[in-house]
Amino acid sequence: MARRFPDAISPAPVHAPSYYAASVREAVSTQPFEGPAQADVCVIGGGYTGLGTALALARRGVDVAVLEQSLLGWGASGRNGGQVHVGVRRDQAWLEKHVGEADARRHWQFALDARAHLDWLIGAYAIDCDYRGGLLHADHKPRFEAETRHHVEFMRERYGYDSLRFVGRDEVNSMVASSDYHCGSFDSRGGHLHALGLALGIGRAAASHGARLHEGVEVTGVARRGEGYCVSTTRGELRANRVVLACNGYLRRIAPSVERHVMPINNYVAVTEPLGALARRLITNDCAVSDSRFVVNYFRITPDDRLLFGGGENYSYRFPRDIAAFVRPHALGIFPQLAGARFDYAWGGTLAITPNRMPWVRELGPGFINASGFSGLGVVIAPYTGKIVADALCGERETLDLLGRVPIPAFPGGPALRWPTLVAAMLFYALRDRL
Repeated sequence: MARRFPDAISPAPVHAPSYYAASVREAVSTQPFEGPAQADVCVIGGGYTGLGTALALARRGVDVAVLEQSLLGWGASGRNGGQVHVGVRRDQAWLEKHVGEADARRHWQFALDARAHLDWLIGAYAIDCDYRGGLLHADHKPRFEAETRHHVEFMRERYGYDSLRFVGRDEVNSMVASSDYHCGSFDSRGGHLHALGLALGIGRAAASHGARLHEGVEVTGVARRGEGYCVSTTRGELRANRVVLACNGYLRRIAPSVERHVMPINNYVAVTEPLGALARRLITNDCAVSDSRFVVNYFRITPDDRLLFGGGENYSYRFPRDIAAFVRPHALGIFPQLAGARFDYAWGGTLAITPNRMPWVRELGPGFINASGFSGLGVVIAPYTGKIVADALCGERETLDLLGRVPIPAFPGGPALRWPTLVAAMLFYALRDRL
């Protein structure tokens, strides 16, 4: 029987009511699916990771089929804030401590390669996603200044990353028209883009190389059959030699071993009416901004002069009834000058986190690979991780093995207690933001 869950992750035939869905300019041609069917590789999930995997495999001539329960880019890949970060959620000092300096440097190279891969995707396939450069990480507490200065110096001196620099209070206030921020760091290799446009662009690229893209196909189970796998769906079975799980926050009951390490949370975005000249006064250099709160505020100006603002989380499978009202206090806390502004779009999305925020990339069985848990930084690393998974399926395992060596604990408490444990921890850190 098909699995059914409340509205945050249940399949739907339309995209969320987002600014992205309203402004996307190109569609993707997909194919209807009816089982029984066969493929060399079955990719479950039509977001950045799954489509990145399909593209890399199809470029190698591999017969690959993508099964997406709703529409391509329907999940977090088409709903996120569109921010382009360089790196993963844990910094290089943390990585050196937990995986050693040699592997930490390999992870940094992975991050740089992922960022270069994004440029290549956009350029090679003329992906229409409104990319703009510059990312400001803004500190909302003066006590964070010493840590930020140390991080910038560490990355510039130890890793040679000259794209990152410290910005003091005067410069932060010249960039962002808010009294909330005291200092920060600016990464010229960061930026922002149209999230759904990127996802659909990768999908079009994969289809151009022969990947079969199927929407509206809900996977209900994966079972080992002989030397391959049987993927059960609401539209019949697909037999595949190998399987990739790329479901992120939308995986349910297919692979319990993944769910012990990867859990979904909901985040929310609202977009104002066009603000005219005010938009360019809010963020003067057109960069993306994310701040130092545990529940991060992130925002940017769209090409048509709207403020896209992400703020607030919850930890259930349901969204608030009025998402714009849920996000508005977060936005006004940064920009009180928007008190009279109308929000034209508001939506929620479900991302996936791990206990230490490092991606959970593991081979679950022979030719059965999971890649998820990007913890809010999937715009850059998820498409590239898809390529890494494809490389591994074709015998090039070095980077997959690197990602698999990162120690990622399971969420505590087992199936019965891990959810309330997560909620309690999240609420504690959210409260600490206010102190």
